[in-house]
Amino acid sequence: MSALSPTRRAARATVWLWPGRALYAGPSLRLGPHSGAVACLAVGVDAPFTVHLMPGGELRARTALVAPRVRHQLTASSDRMVFLYLDPGSADDQACRTGFTGGEAKILVEHRHEDDLLAGAAELSSHTPALQVTAWITKATGRARTSYADPRITAAIRRLIDAEQPMPAALLAAELGMSESRFLRLFRDGTGTSYRRYRLWTQMHRAGRALAAGFNLTRAAADGYFASPSHLSTAFHTMFGLTPSALLSQDLTIRCLDPSPERVI
Repeated sequence: MSALSPTRRAARATVWLWPGRALYAGPSLRLGPHSGAVACLAVGVDAPFTVHLMPGGELRARTALVAPRVRHQLTASSDRMVFLYLDPGSADDQACRTGFTGGEAKILVEHRHEDDLLAGAAELSSHTPALQVTAWITKATGRARTSYADPRITAAIRRLIDAEQPMPAALLAAELGMSESRFLRLFRDGTGTSYRRYRLWTQMHRAGRALAAGFNLTRAAADGYFASPSHLSTAFHTMFGLTPSALLSQDLTIRCLDPSPERVI
């Protein structure tokens, strides 16, 4: 990631983080060629941007969905961007893909609600109410998050978020009085993603809560059950395509929300 100019450093960026998805609004991240393990919806708030595919090809758009593990570089025409990161193959990711009208499998372009997304993206800031943020995501994905039908899944998610130790699936299944295989099927049906993937998101969520509270990466790594700050940095880079230190080098606000979209924790 290239160094940010003083002007860009002065612009405030905000990250909203849930177990299962993340949203960034702020200056263009100006990343070099990279890929991430999650799907990324990119929105050029003020002007189009260009997505350069590696090793070749490019698409110009105001809205684009980049598939996981696609090596690319994004060149912004203006400074303000919004990025929505979705767990690959999740219900959110699959629903979001159906909202695009152009492009190809690796990069989809032209969301059918593009005008609404652009107008809403321009209003996103650290002061935006959580319900307004989640309403924007619902417009982007075409899928509103609702309460989990099975209360056991709600209980399992709360344990994952609040636990003082790592929670293997077998342990949670035993607490809920079911077999591990039954629990894993029920969890995927309820959340739209696997337990292993969701647990990684909750680790990132716990680390984000520590950073939002003003702690350093060492404390954030410990709170997220990562073996070390470098382990957290590697996992974060693999997931999102940049390091946490690169993100934190900006004037950044972190908002950590629980699966009930109106609650900040």
